[in-house]
Amino acid sequence: MRSFYATMRRLLHAVLLGLLGAGIVHIAVLLLVPEFSERDAWSRLSMASDLYRMTRLDAEAGGAPVVKSVDPLFYATACRFDLGEGMVRIKAPGHVPFWSVSVYDRSGHNIYSFNDHTATGGVLDAVVLTPAQMIDVRKDLPEDLQGTIFVEAPIEEGIFVIRAFVPDDSWKPIVSRFFEQSSCELQDF
Repeated sequence: MRSFYATMRRLLHAVLLGLLGAGIVHIAVLLLVPEFSERDAWSRLSMASDLYRMTRLDAEAGGAPVVKSVDPLFYATACRFDLGEGMVRIKAPGHVPFWSVSVYDRSGHNIYSFNDHTATGGVLDAVVLTPAQMIDVRKDLPEDLQGTIFVEAPIEEGIFVIRAFVPDDSWKPIVSRFFEQSSCELQDF
């Protein structure tokens, strides 16, 4: 009888240890999926457009959305860039009820965010650059960069995402025009 309880205890111990191990492996796999996924935002955007090209992310642009939005009251556009080629300037003339911007690294980690309340006069004008490029710009800041938001990003490649609030249907053409007139250009200062 004593050996039966000892055997059952060892069996229970082995089962619990196996379940714990399986749980750890399961969590590790879930956490690693984004790193190994071929359908991340960078890959989807690279299939939709080239570097330095604004790409609408929402279905309003026609066709299927590149990235599904969680909020139907916001439209979005994105631009992939490579800071190894130089600094990137993002501009959008005009005004919409609210816009926000996020800069992501290639893996999708948010590096920097700001919105229209941060910008001079609510106008979107920003430059994304590396810390080394920022040192060069500070030596002799061009006059056309006065009032520009500088985003120092310690990355090589990234994605710039602009989101704009669409409070009702009457704002749809205004927000669409805001995105159509936006630009993402490689700058040489």
